[in-house]
Parts: sequence; C-alpha cells; structure tokens
Amino acid sequence: MASQRLHDYLHSHQVAYDTLAHPYAMTAHAAAVSADIDDHEMAKTVMVKLDGRLAMAVVPADEWLRLTRLREASGAQYVTLASEAEFKERFPECEVGAMPPFGNLYGLEVYAADSLAGEGRIAFNAGTHRELMRIAWSDFEHLVHPRVAVLTRH
Repeated sequence: MASQRLHDYLHSHQVAYDTLAHPYAMTAHAAAVSADIDDHEMAKTVMVKLDGRLAMAVVPADEWLRLTRLREASGAQYVTLASEAEFKERFPECEVGAMPPFGNLYGLEVYAADSLAGEGRIAFNAGTHRELMRIAWSDFEHLVHPRVAVLTRH
C-alpha cells in the first residue's frame, strides 16, 4: 500500500493521481518495465548528502545522477551519495529504497533533473517496491517546489 502520508497529502491538495500495482521491483527501471511505463517518465529518488545534510535528487530512471552537476546546482562544497543507514529512519512508513520524491514531507530539499520537467507527468515509488503513483509534473512542481537543474547524463 502507498505511503499514507503521501496519500493524505495528495488528497488534501486535491491532486489527481493514478496508482499502478506491479510485481516486486528493486530498481526504478525494473518498476517501469513491470508497470509498462516509459523509463523517462519513471522518476527515481536518489538520497544524497550536501555538506553533510540529507537531500533528494530526483532523476529519470533512464539517466544517471552526476554529483558534480548537483554540487554546482546546490552550491554545496561536498556532495556524496547517502547510505541506507543514513536515511532509512527518515522514512518510517516506506520500504528502504522506495521513498516517494516528496522531500517536503520529510524536511528535505529536493533537486529535480530538468529532463523530468519536460514530461507531462511523472511516476514514482509510493513507499513500496510494488506500487507506483503517477501525477502531472505541474502538480509535483507545485507541491514539492524542487530546484530544477541539469543533473544527469544518459
């Protein structure tokens, strides 16, 4: 079942969304394939540390996050990937690695790849490795206020 926090948040803001159940998938690419959606529409959440503080980078499943570009976009001096141990407690209702890209619900800054902004909608893990949600990009941008920047390579 999707994160109750996310579900309540979307309902309270009257945001339309689809849910897509799929077989267990550990990666964003595998989830996209099993849910029969385009890899580029599937957003993966990458947990990072910017000068020691946790943040989210949200990128399409078919692209790779470039830490140097995130460093430039964030103005941080040090950017590293966060380990599961560093972030799993922050998302108590989510399976590790299936966090939705709504950092604002968890007190985290969110950086989104500009290549996602060109999509009409995005899909993402909804707190489990068996369910996705899909919403309009404009709703995501309105609710989360991500810092949109060039963050990826193909």
